Amino acid sequence: MGYTIKQVSERTNLSAHVLRFYEKEGLLSNINRSKSGIRSYTEDDLEWLGLICCLKNTGMSLKQIKEFVDLSAEGKETLKQRCEILIEHKKNVETQIQEMNRHLDKVSHKIAYYTKQYHEYKNGGAH
Repeated sequence: MGYTIKQVSERTNLSAHVLRFYEKEGLLSNINRSKSGIRSYTEDDLEWLGLICCLKNTGMSLKQIKEFVDLSAEGKETLKQRCEILIEHKKNVETQIQEMNRHLDKVSHKIAYYTKQYHEYKNGGAH
């Protein structure tokens, strides 16, 4: 069973425009079409979309994703290269997480500081 672009859009929260853009840019290839040109997405297409969204949402550029997709299309000979790309991306994501955790710690510290200040003010500590 195939999925229409509308169904895929609803399942992925990606607009039909974004789906067509991904196809045009070569991130999604070989989308089946009816004789009248209506797109029909497969479970494999949805799986690819999930990976594309994951990579994009974790900071990989569309150009890098396209390189990964192109390597995948070349077959098993590129498995090592694809693993290396994903390992490097994982390192970048881990670095981003560490940076965000440092920022989160600072925000948490400021919340505690301002909460304390507010309670002191509210309880008559300042006029």
